[in-house]
Formats: sequence, structure tokens, C-alpha cells
Amino acid sequence: QVQLVESGGGLVQAGGSLRLSCAASGRTISRFTMGWFRQAPGKEREFVAGISWSGGRAYYADSVKGRFTISRDNAKNTVYLQMNSLKPEDTAVYYCAATQSPRERLYSYEYPYWGQGTQVTVSS
Repeated sequence: QVQLVESGGGLVQAGGSLRLSCAASGRTISRFTMGWFRQAPGKEREFVAGISWSGGRAYYADSVKGRFTISRDNAKNTVYLQMNSLKPEDTAVYYCAATQSPRERLYSYEYPYWGQGTQVTVSS
């Protein structure tokens, strides 16, 4: 079992930046594929970014490509999401997720472990 806790959310103006953190406990995440998802009010949860076990491969939703960067520090058992050039449409609750599958995973049902989420609000 792995527990995930997100932090770093908040209110930011359009064009600003935020860095989300996801701290894991219970198990080392060095052999977990990690992902970030988000859910806006009235919308389904959607994939934002994913990163491989070693961090050597990162992949993104088209909507955030070039603006967001996912990274991980396995020594600290932590995953990050650097969000730049934020837009009002990025407003959502952001969730960290984990799966032991080594493959690229894009769908929420593929991740058995989830954090409680952190709110990101981007004002125009």
C-alpha cells in the first residue's frame, strides 16, 4: 500500500506558475509509474502528465504540453508538477496517482493509488 499527499495548490493569476508536490509514504515509489490528473467542476477527471519509474520518460496531455513539467525524486519519494503559463482553464483539483505498471498509463482506472487532491485556481 502506498499513501499519497499532494501540496502546493493555491490561487494564482493567469500567466503565473505553481509547483505541486506529491509525497509518498508506505512504500518506495521507485518502481511505480506516477501520474497527475485533474478534475474541474462538472467535468470528468482527466490525465495531465505521467512519468516512468526512473523519470527517463515523461508524457503529457496536449493541453499542457510545453507549459507543465513532471519530475520525480525517488530518493525523496516525491513527484512534482511544475506548472507555468497558467490559464483559467487549468483551474481544477489536481490529483497525484500511482501504479506499479511500468508502462505508459493515461487513464484514471489504471491507477489504484490516489491522493486527496489539491485545489488550483487560476484567475483571469
